[in-house]
Amino acid sequence: MPVTHGAPTITINHDHQFLVCDANATMVATAGVGFFARDTRFVSGYSLTINGRVPLLLDASPFDHFSARWEFTSPELPLAGTLNGAEHDVILEERAIGIRLDRTILEGIHEDYDLISYAAEPVRLILEVAIESDFADIFDVRRRRLVRRGDLQSSWHEKAAELRTTYANGTFKRDLVIMVERSGSHAEFANGRMQFVIALAPKESWHTCVEWLPVIDGHRARVLPCSAVHPRRPEMATGELPPVDIETSHPNLPSIWRQAVADMEALRMADFAVRRSVFIPAAGIPWYVTLFGRDTLVVAMESISGFPEFAFGALDRLSRVQATDDNAEQDKEPGKIPHELRYGELASLGLLPFAPYFGTADATLLFLIVFSYAFQWSGDKEILNRYRSHAEAALKWMLEHGDRDGDGFQEYKTRSPRGFYCQGWKDSHDAIRHEDGSIAPLPHALCELQGYAFDGLLRMSEAFEMWGDPERAEEMRQRAARLYEQFNERFWWEEEGTYYLGLDGNKRPIRSVASNAGHCLANGIVPPDRAERVVDRLMQPDMWSGWGVRTLSSDHPSYNPYSYHLGSVWPHDNATIAGGFRRAGRHTEAQRIAEGIFAAAERFEQYRLPELWAGVAREPGAYPVPYLGTNVPQAWSAAAVFRLIAILCGIHTAGQSRTIYINPDLPDWLPDLTLKNLRAGKGAAELRLKRDQVEVVTNTTGFEIVHGRIPRPPLKETPLART
Repeated sequence: MPVTHGAPTITINHDHQFLVCDANATMVATAGVGFFARDTRFVSGYSLTINGRVPLLLDASPFDHFSARWEFTSPELPLAGTLNGAEHDVILEERAIGIRLDRTILEGIHEDYDLISYAAEPVRLILEVAIESDFADIFDVRRRRLVRRGDLQSSWHEKAAELRTTYANGTFKRDLVIMVERSGSHAEFANGRMQFVIALAPKESWHTCVEWLPVIDGHRARVLPCSAVHPRRPEMATGELPPVDIETSHPNLPSIWRQAVADMEALRMADFAVRRSVFIPAAGIPWYVTLFGRDTLVVAMESISGFPEFAFGALDRLSRVQATDDNAEQDKEPGKIPHELRYGELASLGLLPFAPYFGTADATLLFLIVFSYAFQWSGDKEILNRYRSHAEAALKWMLEHGDRDGDGFQEYKTRSPRGFYCQGWKDSHDAIRHEDGSIAPLPHALCELQGYAFDGLLRMSEAFEMWGDPERAEEMRQRAARLYEQFNERFWWEEEGTYYLGLDGNKRPIRSVASNAGHCLANGIVPPDRAERVVDRLMQPDMWSGWGVRTLSSDHPSYNPYSYHLGSVWPHDNATIAGGFRRAGRHTEAQRIAEGIFAAAERFEQYRLPELWAGVAREPGAYPVPYLGTNVPQAWSAAAVFRLIAILCGIHTAGQSRTIYINPDLPDWLPDLTLKNLRAGKGAAELRLKRDQVEVVTNTTGFEIVHGRIPRPPLKETPLART
């Protein structure tokens, strides 16, 4: 049985719009469901009845990310009839009427209702559709704290068969038009419901269309035409991802890969597209359908060996919203990359600082790393020149604002009274705990931030060399060397054989064993002897769940496997850690992480990785326990699949020498793998891999393909960073 992601729901989405409803198509305003567009819930409630009774659900399933179908039949129905010229009640037996509902999404929702009668006699039916609108901000819906701040009015326009609902709060205005088209009978409106009186002879069918049309800034939404559930329509196209694929004797891995590709395509946002196939995905559904700095950059890093387009898209779009001024209310400083951009009521009216919000400590550091990644995989120096000013602005922010007190470490502390307390990737308010369970006081100098900064300095050193500025290049190397020494002196936790989670606002070590140390392995700031110990520590039973490395040790007093960041398992976190293990030479442990994540994907519905799952230990015959309220699809979870495959294959590039290094160490459960359309430079390659073998089938990349490890000179000699 596939594992569902919590209570069964049906989700369809396109661009900035998505719909989440219960399995029977209904929606209740107090639940976290509805039809959303641009962070506003346009439809909060929905129900369907036939002659006052709820139809019997037979089945429901999405066709694609943008379409779904529900099949119902009628329950036992009371009908008005006559006997010997007198009126009396007639009971229509169960399953006499077939009812089909199709929904598709573009900018709005198109519904197709189809009824067919299998009754022996003509029947008169009343189909009623109730649609409610609260225009709630997505933040209020997520917190289940619904607040009506503005004025709401509805009106039924009989001639046009339209229900128009308007919401206004000062300058924030949104409208929803519910339009009936191509109906087999006239639509009426009574008791807050649209109703259709339907007369059906035996075997006769009936159809109507109902369209949900948000109106934002005067623009009425477009919808797909009738019967568009399959295949995908031309009007939806913003380009498709290149056909990168894998072949293997592993029974499920191709399905896991292809679902990850489908998820990334489903999450595309048209207004953040750069060109065909180069776009930024939404972070996740339902709560993160917008631009996120950290998520976008992590996806770019994870996807680089499969889809380098995400790195090019990240640089293009994030550089356009990079801060140029200082605004404490938004946690904004010059050169900083934003955390997220929102469009709803709370952000538009300044009730939340999210238009955009800059409260992230790592996105700016990750921008420097992705800047290098894009060059390493393209070999195109023009990328370095095109984004040079943005990279230098990000570097300046890191050296000045990122190091708040000048001690050489990266720290964060929110300046906004409504900003995030925690601003690393574990950004829930209670994520960073001391060993006694108390929340660590700000500012936080998290261990992984130092690793990102170290990596960024080395990558910028190489960029300055290529720009013909050896003095700045040497300055970056010296800064990296100092950070390396300082970090290993202040953050190393000898008793536990790992690194402190961070330093708190009093520069006290945060003595909590957490997954963050694995990110330091990936960034190369850990010396070889300590790297061995960190790997061993993260694979101890209190950290290793069998489905992945937990975010927090199960021995910690704050551990809760069902929490967001205090003991759960995140695919993207594990993909980063696996990369660190492989860099440390611990291939077997990297393979164990990949097996755990792929085993979870095999058990989840549609082979789809959710945002996270509970840190409950894996037992024989068990399944990964879902996290309540997880986002699915989720971009950096889908992209973790690409990253794990790259780790198993040992794929790295060096843009300056235009070389691709392939060093496979495939486990017993993955004895062979073919990578099709692996793109670098201006072309692509196809590779057939076995445990220690590389066969180059085709290569038009302009890069030389080398079977072997990427050379990584010691830090004291020539510190170079590579992807």
